Amino acid sequence: MTTSLRAHRPEPAVRTVVITGASGGVGRATARAFAARGAAVGLLARGEAGLRAAADDVRAAGGTPLCVVVDTADPDALARAAEQVEAALGPIDVWVNDAFSSVFAPFTEIEPEEYRRATEVTYLGCVNGTRVALERMRARNGGTIVQVGSALAYRGIPLQSAYCGAKHAIKGFTESLRCELLHDRSRVAVTMVQLPAVNTPQFSWLRSRLSHQAQPVPPIYQPEVAARAIVHAAQHPGRREYWVGASTAATIVANRIAAGLLDRYLARTGYRSQQTSESHDPGRPGNLWAPADRHHDFGAHGEFDQRSTGHSYQVWASQRRGPLATAACLAAGGAAIWRWARR
Repeated sequence: MTTSLRAHRPEPAVRTVVITGASGGVGRATARAFAARGAAVGLLARGEAGLRAAADDVRAAGGTPLCVVVDTADPDALARAAEQVEAALGPIDVWVNDAFSSVFAPFTEIEPEEYRRATEVTYLGCVNGTRVALERMRARNGGTIVQVGSALAYRGIPLQSAYCGAKHAIKGFTESLRCELLHDRSRVAVTMVQLPAVNTPQFSWLRSRLSHQAQPVPPIYQPEVAARAIVHAAQHPGRREYWVGASTAATIVANRIAAGLLDRYLARTGYRSQQTSESHDPGRPGNLWAPADRHHDFGAHGEFDQRSTGHSYQVWASQRRGPLATAACLAAGGAAIWRWARR
C-alpha cells in the first residue's frame, strides 16, 4: 500500500509555489496537490480557460491561486510573470517546471520550425523558468526548483524525438546547474522527477502526424501519482531525482544494461504501442503554436481513465533510501522488464 506523503514530515507552513504548464495534465494535478497543503499557487500557462478552471481547483482545495497567461519560451514575459506572482502572493519558495509541447511524428516528418518550437517550449522553457526562479532564490539563499522529467530523459523512443531530445537536455542542464550550486554552497535546491506514461490531455492536443490517435505506452498512471511525487520532491529536495512508476525504473535500468536490445525492441513495438485503433487527422494543428485550452478546459486527465492506475509502489520505494529502496526498485524494474520480454 502506498504510504501517504503526510507521514514523512509535518506539513510545511503556507508556501508560494509557481507551476508552469499549470492549466492541464500533471501541472493541473500538482497545483491541486500543493493547494491541499495550504499553498499559494502561481498558475502559469498559455490557455485562459484551462487557467481559470485550475484557479477554481486551487480555491476548492484550500489554496490561493494567481493566473498568469505566459509562454515559457519568452524569457522576458516569464520574468514579468514571476514579478507578478511575488507582488501578489509573496516570495517564491518552490518553482515547478512542467510546461512542454511537442510533435508526434517520425523525425523526417517534423518541420525545422516545429522542432525549434518544441525545443523552445520544452527545453528552453525549463531553462528560462529556472533562471527566473534562481534570480529570486539566490538573493534569499533558499528555495527549491523541481524539474518535471521523464523516463524518456534516459531513453529515446520512436515518434517522440523532439520530446526525448528536450528531456535529455533538461537532465544534462540540471546536472550542470546542481554542480554549480554545490560549488557556491548555495541553499537553493534543484531536483528532478522522472515520470512514466501519464493519462493527460497531451495525447489529444499535441500536434500529431500519425494516422491513428496517439496514446501513452502502458502501463499508464494517473496525473495525481505524478503530482504526489512532485510535492514530495519539493519537500525533500536533497535527492537528485525521483523515479515514478515501475516502468520508469525498468526503462532506465534496461537502457543501462541492454541499450542495443532496447533499440531493437522499440523499433519493433514503438510505433504500434503509441497509437490506438482510432483514426486521426494528421492535418490537425495541435497546440504547438496556440494553446488548445484557450477556450475549453481539458482538465488534468486524458482519455485513458479506464486503463490508468492511481498508485505506484515504486514511488514509495524511490522516496526511501537504503536496502529497501534498492530492492524494491530492482524488483519493480525486473518485473516490468520481464513483462516487456513476454510481449
